[in-house]
Amino acid sequence: MMITAASPVNAGPDALEKSQLLAAIIENANDAIIAKTLDGIITSWNPAAERMYGYASGEIVGTSVERLSPQDQTGEITSVLAQVKAGEYCDGFETLRVRKDGTVFPASLAVSPIRNADGVVVGASTIARDVTSARRVFEAARSMIESSLDSLVAISPEGLITDANEATVTATGIPRVELIGTAFSDCFTEPEKAEAIYELVFEKGMAVDYPLTMRHRDGTLMEVLYNASVYRDVEGNVLGVFAAARDVT
Repeated sequence: MMITAASPVNAGPDALEKSQLLAAIIENANDAIIAKTLDGIITSWNPAAERMYGYASGEIVGTSVERLSPQDQTGEITSVLAQVKAGEYCDGFETLRVRKDGTVFPASLAVSPIRNADGVVVGASTIARDVTSARRVFEAARSMIESSLDSLVAISPEGLITDANEATVTATGIPRVELIGTAFSDCFTEPEKAEAIYELVFEKGMAVDYPLTMRHRDGTLMEVLYNASVYRDVEGNVLGVFAAARDVT
């Protein structure tokens, strides 16, 4: 979102109407929308920001935006404002924010330049969204995945592991950070059979009780049956394969 700073005094009827419309959109937005100078001084604060952070406009306008960050993250604001000053957008990054009562919460921010009539960057606009609920849903889903006794992995269309649960770490003896980005087929004694499973899933949509032999880093072997299916984004596009292996040794 790019906001242009214009003077209502010099604006024509059309420009004034657009300015009023923009102001109405900001006032009625569900997301917190905050404008600030390139020095980080808050100049505008909509009602959603008041509800999110707990500060009334009169309390916060004219003060530093750093008061909204945890003490150990204040340098983050300086870095973001430097990007905006260079005309860059900072979209969809997650961080932590602090309410007036001291509560710390996760937020997703989109920061964009505010330009004057000559196109010069004179400030920054931040759209902030409280993602506490989304984070809780994610953590609950992650907890379910980690509690599974079966080895669970997500595989990219290129056959690379993009995520793995603790059961997979136990079965392979390889830490998650080392597993991610490696070939799924490398975990098995017959890599070509492992490659065939995800190729079959991409072709047919799923595979059921596919036998493989998983190899632990110490050489121990484990017979497993793999069940896998594709997973998609909200628009139905295939993102990869989700596979579960059950120890049948």
